[in-house]
Parts: sequence; C-alpha cells; structure tokens
Amino acid sequence: MSDVSMLLIDLAAIAVLTLAIYFRRHRRRDLVVAFVGVNIGVFAVSWVLGTTGVAAGLGLGLFGVLSIIRLRSTEISQREVAYYFAALAIGLITGLTTSFSVTATVLVAIVVGALAVVDHPALFASYRHRTVQLDEAVGDEDALRAALEDRLGGQVRSLTVQHLDFVNDTTLVDVRYRAHRRTGPARRRAAARQAVAA
Repeated sequence: MSDVSMLLIDLAAIAVLTLAIYFRRHRRRDLVVAFVGVNIGVFAVSWVLGTTGVAAGLGLGLFGVLSIIRLRSTEISQREVAYYFAALAIGLITGLTTSFSVTATVLVAIVVGALAVVDHPALFASYRHRTVQLDEAVGDEDALRAALEDRLGGQVRSLTVQHLDFVNDTTLVDVRYRAHRRTGPARRRAAARQAVAA
C-alpha cells in the first residue's frame, strides 16, 4: 500500500500540473500526452530501480540521460521545457521513494506549486518578446527603437538586430518590450470619436 500511495501522489501531481495548470494556459494537447507519458515512464523505471536496491546515483544518472531528450517532432518553448523537466522530476521523486514519505510529497508539491506561480498569466503580463521584420532598413538604433515602440505600442526594453538588408530594404529585429496598458472598449471608442470630431 505504501508504494500505491506514492503512485497516487504522482498521478495527482501530474494531473494538476498538466491538466489544471499547463493545458488551461497553453492548450497544447500533444504536450499533455508527452508530459504524462514521460512522467509515468520515469515513475515505472524509478520504482524498479528503487526496489532492486540499485544505488541512488544510477537514478540521478537516469535523470541526466532523460533530461537531454528533446521532442523532435516540433520545437517546444523554454516554458514547455520547464513542464517537461517537472514531469521528469515528479516521476523520479515518487518512483524512487518506495514507501510513503512526507518529504517526497512536499517536494512534489513544491515542484507543482512553483510552476503554478511562475507561469501564472498575471506575472509579468505586460512584458512581450517578438521577432519583428520591418519593411525598411533602419541602421540607427534610436530610430529603430522609436519605430518599434510606435508599431508595437509599448516601451522597448532591449533589441537585437538579427538581419539588416539595405538591398531589399528590410530589418529583422529580436525585441523585448513592455506593452502599454490597454484601455477599455468604451474609452477607446470615446477617444476615437474625439479624434474624428477634432
């Protein structure tokens, strides 16, 4: 029964992590399947390692090997890599714990809770990251910053010119900016009416 208790904790944690947190925020069903599959697989392997008296170092080695695996069908973002590692960690923690452990349960809760907090949509909600291609070649950084702020509607925090083409008159920029607060629909309509009246 002690082994079953850790399996139930693992399943509950991965369900909260993938369904209640990740899927509700990012809506990628394919990665939910990947996260759950990785977690259950890691749990099974870890449980076998834990019950056969294999050294914990081998378990950590397994984590190292599995951590370099990438989903090669489609590129995943750094945020999704965090969920991927969390699924691995939860599987290893619960799988290598052969009997119920308050410490292991707390660690699993910390992993899930940390992602729930740091990936919350309200946290740094106004900060954006974009790759922008302008239909003009802008060599002056101040002019480029002003053009980006005008088009993106925010304050540029940093920018990196990735490609500047004077022949085709284009600029490719990686930009990080803080978006201005959006006004409500009623205020936008009122502002538009005032602009027309003027």
